[in-house]
Amino acid sequence: MKHYLWGVSLIAVTTCASTAAIAQEKKAEAKKGDMAIEEVVVTGSRRMGRSAADTPAPVDVISGNDFANQGTGDMTNMLRTMVPSYNANTQPINDASTLVRPANLRGLASDQTLVLINGKREHRSAVITFLGGGLSDGAQGPDISVIPTIALKRVEVLRDGAAAQYGSDAIAGVMNFVMKDDAEGGSVEAKWGKTYAGDGAQRQLSANWGMHVTDSGFLNLSAEWLDTDPTSRSVERDDTLALIAAGNTDTPKPVSQVWGAPKVKNNWKTFLNFGIHTSDSNEIYAFANYAERTVEGGFFYRNPNTRSGVYTGDGGVTRLVGDMTPYDGQTCPGGIDFSTGTIPNPLVIGSASEASMMAQIAADPNCFVFNEMFPGGFTPKFGGDLNDAGITMGFKGELKNGMTYDVSGTVGRNEVNYFIKNTVNPSMGSASPNDFKLGGAVQLEKNFNVDLSYPVEAGLASPINIAGGFEWREEQFETHVGQPESFEAGVLAKPISYVDTNGQLQSVSQNFGIGSNGFNGYSPQVAGSWDRSNIAFYLDTEADVTDKLILGAALRYEHFSDFGDTTNFKVSGLYKITDNFRIRSSYSTGFRAPTVGQQHVVNISTVFENVNGRLQLAQRGTIPPTNPIAVTKGAQPLGPEKSKNFSVGFVADLGSANITVDYFNIKVTDRISQSGTYTLSDTERADLLASGITFASDLQAFRFYVNDFNTRTQGVDVVATIPLDLFKDGSSQIAIAGNYTGTKVTKTGTLDACRVKVLQSGLPHYRGNATFTHQTDKWNIMARANYYAGYFEAHVDSCGLPINPGAEVTFDASVGYNIMDNFELSVGADNLLNNYPDLNPWSGIVGAKYPVNSPMGFSGGFYYVRARYTF
Repeated sequence: MKHYLWGVSLIAVTTCASTAAIAQEKKAEAKKGDMAIEEVVVTGSRRMGRSAADTPAPVDVISGNDFANQGTGDMTNMLRTMVPSYNANTQPINDASTLVRPANLRGLASDQTLVLINGKREHRSAVITFLGGGLSDGAQGPDISVIPTIALKRVEVLRDGAAAQYGSDAIAGVMNFVMKDDAEGGSVEAKWGKTYAGDGAQRQLSANWGMHVTDSGFLNLSAEWLDTDPTSRSVERDDTLALIAAGNTDTPKPVSQVWGAPKVKNNWKTFLNFGIHTSDSNEIYAFANYAERTVEGGFFYRNPNTRSGVYTGDGGVTRLVGDMTPYDGQTCPGGIDFSTGTIPNPLVIGSASEASMMAQIAADPNCFVFNEMFPGGFTPKFGGDLNDAGITMGFKGELKNGMTYDVSGTVGRNEVNYFIKNTVNPSMGSASPNDFKLGGAVQLEKNFNVDLSYPVEAGLASPINIAGGFEWREEQFETHVGQPESFEAGVLAKPISYVDTNGQLQSVSQNFGIGSNGFNGYSPQVAGSWDRSNIAFYLDTEADVTDKLILGAALRYEHFSDFGDTTNFKVSGLYKITDNFRIRSSYSTGFRAPTVGQQHVVNISTVFENVNGRLQLAQRGTIPPTNPIAVTKGAQPLGPEKSKNFSVGFVADLGSANITVDYFNIKVTDRISQSGTYTLSDTERADLLASGITFASDLQAFRFYVNDFNTRTQGVDVVATIPLDLFKDGSSQIAIAGNYTGTKVTKTGTLDACRVKVLQSGLPHYRGNATFTHQTDKWNIMARANYYAGYFEAHVDSCGLPINPGAEVTFDASVGYNIMDNFELSVGADNLLNNYPDLNPWSGIVGAKYPVNSPMGFSGGFYYVRARYTF
């Protein structure tokens, strides 16, 4: 406990120095010297009219204006700036996680935070983050980037476990995106910006419009278009420099491998929010969204001398020579003699005869090496077309006896279709295309909810609010087939029969890889559709026992069609020692159900592995835990993760200022992640091939999903809002917050020491923000300081390449001026002083100039201009 008290003291000192802070909700319209207006929240409590200051669990409220006044157009980056325990990095060259970046609240994985829109569960993304930087490996969370910023009224962040109230996933907390419901007026915005380095340009147009629907209803519409250019913070790789020095002028330009933010285009987001009163106490409501975008990033560079399965079969000693007509009786120079199954005259890389043999191969249309197609090597371009849609409809109100009800139905669908360019299916040789459609995945969810609430008089300071309800949910995960060339075995991978000297029939393969190199398409054997359903019942009570004491309790039972039952509870309380000082605490159990995708998906990733003592590219597969090969390694059907959450803290009003301090302790057992890496034997490889996993011929290792390890995550949050009386005109405020979060792996399971270190040290233990705002009728000024403590990075997932970047401070600023009453022009900068993380000491290995998991990003400063017209 002494360590955490020291942590609180450090955060408090950091706070006073204004180097740690968060943008809390502005107490809008409050006048100088007045108490800030209390905000009513709907997250974490089922009582009507509950203020954020009187909730037994901490709830932060971030206004829509706080989001609108950011430079970036990406929702994940905005939250990273404003919520200090929320982390998200750039995810370059990181498989499917480049398309939907995993984000982490309180040091836990992206699917351990529940996301709500208008209080209703948001569906998951179809993207599974096979490479999640160690922390989110295998996570499947929602895609919050589909929400248009201009549609936000506010965001409520419940920093507490809430599975007993909301169900699966609410282990780290709950984020509720509350959308605008204005019945008149609106705004139009245009924003443009780029990095100080001159790349990463963003162009954004957005609009919001509210209108009356009869005299008792509203329709609020929002739309946003965003186009983002890629960035590059790369240096040339050492092996590429060696190729260039040796005279190879065909390497990719300007560098062989790009590290930076991906290209995002055709990024459309729309949202509709609707409500109409059928009587004074009853309302029909609906909201819906549609979003789409195309994301394109890079993969690892394929060296023309060392890429296994394409250029070589033995790590770079000899070249793979393909015979496109193996039954014609002719042997290619450096190729297999199919009458003996041997290579009589191997083509040795760098030998004196290499050039002449290569010339002979090029002259023979039946013989082929990939140096003819890509003489300088190649770097695949990987991406996806994503679309997301959801609709919720419901009916809510209050009966004459005081009971409130809310009956709703939701359908949400997220789809991604993968593609890869500038690569090959090695087994097809000279006939291989270079661009492939890989198939994709679909996540479909359906929810039906009945929520009831009734106040019961019991002689207490307030009625006992008794809430209860029912939920039915169905989830479906589907993968669909890619184009045949992306997964089929061509002639250079098919076994060729011959008779040996003893007259026995034998076979030999030319050992070229199968499928599009970098990311195989889904074959018919691994594509499919899987689903599961669950039902839940809950009971939630809360009351002011006395004028000073608030107590609450919740109980939730769920039954899942695949793994069975789970029951969870929560107790919470708040005690007002004085009118200006309150203490609060909660204890709860929780869970996260395994996703259908985690239980059934098949994938291949190109990663760096230590192969025979040398770090090189290798193919690593992910197979279902029910696959017989996984079962031999101890895999079992997945069950739920289980959690125990404890928090205690206080809320203090110091004049017009408000400060909260909360300690949290989250224990998670049976955490779902990818298992340790298992080397594949020849027999296991053959069994996988027989089961339809065609890419297994090129596979060195595999993983599967498993309930694997236990963790304890604990920390302290400090949040303060301080109105200031600095100027004659307008209102000023400083919003401050700091966070300490530390995770310890208490049971390792199949985790190796490297992954344990990443889980425990891969994120900064200390984070903070301090935001100053000043508003007048004409001016809107913001200045923010962001603090990130040091952290650990296993570069390219290898603890043999450790990076320990130091702490960093960045500054953001913006100035807006109302040229007219309804027209504002703003200029600003994120990372105003163009700060970068420490240099990567291993930059020559794969060309990354900076640590790629930097929580502050590594693209440097970003400046922007924005015009906003309101009506």
